[in-house]
This record gives sequence, C-alpha cells and structure tokens, in this order.
Amino acid sequence: MPRIGTGFDVHQLVENRRLILGGVDIPFEKGLLGHSDADVLLHAVMDALLGAASLGDIGKHFPDNDTAYSGISSLILLSKVRDLIREANFIISNIDATVIAQKPKIAGYIDEMRQNIAQALCIDVHKINIKGTTTEKLGFCGRQEGIAAQASVLIL
Repeated sequence: MPRIGTGFDVHQLVENRRLILGGVDIPFEKGLLGHSDADVLLHAVMDALLGAASLGDIGKHFPDNDTAYSGISSLILLSKVRDLIREANFIISNIDATVIAQKPKIAGYIDEMRQNIAQALCIDVHKINIKGTTTEKLGFCGRQEGIAAQASVLIL
C-alpha cells in the first residue's frame, strides 16, 4: 500500500558557516546554522521519509542535544534513515523537494544534489526531483535571513 510523507525544515543563514544543500558545498557568503551541517534540504527529505513510514522525525532519531551529531554530514544521517526505512520493509518510490531561498540560485547544483541523495538512499536518481524557488523578496527567505525546504515522498 503506498504511503505519502511530507517534510519541512528551516535554518537561519549566518556568517562563518558553510552552505550545504543536498550534500553540496555551495559557495556563498553565509551558511546555515544548526547542530549538524544544517542541510535544510536533506532534513526535509528525511522527515518526509520518516513520516511516511510512521517512524517519527529526525529530532527523535538524531536529537540536537546529542554530541554524536554535532557537525555531522546530513548525508550520513540520510543513510541511517534509509536503513530505518528498509528495516520497516518499505521501498522508496519517489521524492519531490523544493528549496525556498532568495539566494543563492541552486539550478547549477541540482544534478549533484540528486546524485548525492540517490547514492545515500541507494535508489535510482530518476526517482528524485529537486526544484528551487524564491519568495519574491518576501518574508525571512526573501530577506535572506534563512532558507527553507519542503519534501514529499511516496514509499511502498
């Protein structure tokens, strides 16, 4: 029986941090603040997968007060989510995700993001779609105070 999950995440943009989106280190004057690498895209995807499988959320599995996850690559966490999905006897049908940011533009990095996600989840890259959008300079994303991401997944 197909199951749908959604995920949403937001992180603040700050000085002196790298900007990691979809496992790609993107040159930008600011990075995302968080306990791990703060990869907002992968966090939304993980929450969508966990939600579809009724396995809670990333805070349950990777709490931000656990030093084991301090600075960790979200690609590593995504691989752990893959294992949880497999242990629950589900397979990933597809992922559709959107990065919401005024800047930087992500179009030139989408293929690499898709490859990273496909590799971490051990699925075909054609099962993954990533889009970028702005908020037309409105709200915290429009003022470049943060970046948000949302994801929808279908698992079987």
